[in-house]
Amino acid sequence: MIDPLTALAFSVYENKGVYCLLLGSGISRPAQIPTGWEVTLDLVQRVAALQGVADEPDWAAWHKSKFGKEPNYSELLDQLASTPDERRSVLHSYIEPNAEDVEAGRKIPTRAHQAIARLVAAGHVRVIITTNFDRLTENALRENGVEPTVISSDDSLKGAVPLIHSRCYVVKIHGDYLDTRIRNTDAELGEYTPELNTLLDRIIDEHGLIVCGWSGDWDPALRSAITQAPNRRYPMFWAARGKLSAVAQMVVDHRAGKIITIEGADTFFERLEMLVSVQTDAQRPNPRSVDLLVASSKKFLTRSEFRIQLDELIGAELRRIDNFIVSGGFQPPAGTWRDEFFVSAVSRYEAQTEILARIFGVLGRYGKGDEFRDAADVITRLGYREPGSGFSVLINLRTYPAVLLFYAYGIALLKAQRFADLFRLFSTPVNIGRDYAPTVVSHLLLTGWEGAEHDPWNLMHGKQQRRTPLSDYLHGVFEKWTSDYLFTTGEFTTLFTHFELLGTLAYIGLANDKPTLQAALQARQYVRAPLGRAAWDGRSARSILDSWKGEVQPTLLEAGFARGDQDYLTLATESIVRLASNMRW
Repeated sequence: MIDPLTALAFSVYENKGVYCLLLGSGISRPAQIPTGWEVTLDLVQRVAALQGVADEPDWAAWHKSKFGKEPNYSELLDQLASTPDERRSVLHSYIEPNAEDVEAGRKIPTRAHQAIARLVAAGHVRVIITTNFDRLTENALRENGVEPTVISSDDSLKGAVPLIHSRCYVVKIHGDYLDTRIRNTDAELGEYTPELNTLLDRIIDEHGLIVCGWSGDWDPALRSAITQAPNRRYPMFWAARGKLSAVAQMVVDHRAGKIITIEGADTFFERLEMLVSVQTDAQRPNPRSVDLLVASSKKFLTRSEFRIQLDELIGAELRRIDNFIVSGGFQPPAGTWRDEFFVSAVSRYEAQTEILARIFGVLGRYGKGDEFRDAADVITRLGYREPGSGFSVLINLRTYPAVLLFYAYGIALLKAQRFADLFRLFSTPVNIGRDYAPTVVSHLLLTGWEGAEHDPWNLMHGKQQRRTPLSDYLHGVFEKWTSDYLFTTGEFTTLFTHFELLGTLAYIGLANDKPTLQAALQARQYVRAPLGRAAWDGRSARSILDSWKGEVQPTLLEAGFARGDQDYLTLATESIVRLASNMRW
């Protein structure tokens, strides 16, 4: 059975903008923001202190006994501060963070607020109803580039942008903390104004509901608005830490809602946002758009007068990838590791890189050499990132676009029999800001690439444990991405394996002189080098290695492979065979 959270994530993704969030005080509780009633009771205590009363077990009862009525937020503020500026100063201490609060992570948007803001920014949520009078939701939205339409009173409703035209509509049904008309008492929560009721009726009638952080016990007017809605076009999901109260359960039953058991609001919304974004990531660029851009690159490549357009096309795609990486690429929810973080990140990077990778395939296959410098510059530029913090597996993945472009261009160069340019690509230095510059092949090929550390790529194969998981996975990716210049189904695997084997050969030649290689073989060993599918695909590997002894050999040596030395090529080939045998070829 599909669990309710997965069902909710699927529905949110498929029904963009349809769900309304109903947020209660449980959302702001981790930020240590007091509820409206807690502020009211504290104001009662401060009033009592002015009258010489120091300690009472029940401040609400004391106020009723003293003044003959329940404490009222507005009346108490009027007693303590006579002007709007004075009232603002009183409330700042409850809501607005000082430097110490910010440093301690108090009174600032929580992880839940940020995840909600990301859902809004992505267009999955457009309407939020909240009983909270703080501004954490609005602040998080603005931090994520969304300016909300905020409704906190009938006055703000009258001048507001219509709901249909707002990117995000935030309805603060209890008011805003800087407006003294905040609702707190049973009488105030028992009935809303006709204007607010009309708005709530429309929202609840036209949207599904995701409830979190609200108990349902203290807001009879809100309960009534939910239960009296004439239609149930979309479902209700209620996220709760424990068992719902009888009143809340009645609301869920009335709406035929589903209950999602959660650990807390932060974890729930982060998980929901991630599950929704995974579905977004899985959607590749529109195939027609990709095909059009690839076709354009073929046209631009054939005539010199289109060189500027080709440069602009490549530059635009590079900027898009670079901006994606710089903006964070993939920032998973804080907390413990989940395997789907890695799977989602891989999908995101591929979605961002596919267009340029396929264009690079066209450049390598049909280019005449004048495109080489630009292609190598793009690969080396994306091949290094400053160290960052977070899960190391995901930090290392930031250079994955460079790996994809390296494979795309390299496989196409091999298809075009451009062996000299292929060796130039393998041996191009990558500036990593240190005393030495590793070559592309030593920095980006298989186990030479930092993204292959700790074998995370087995996660891309489900529960299977493979000997060459990264190579096997990339084989699947490029089987699709090389369709722009490969026209027979049977040649791809051999071409892919040959590219990786040539990378292994280039790696050995660039890292080891002849005496070192001879010494390793004399000791019945081999020199270490990255090796892909050839380690177990013996049929393809043997035919390729045999070709190195025959018709391909002069071309390889002339291109610079094996240091241009036939004996070195023989030694390196033997080293590769032994390495593959050690990997249980």
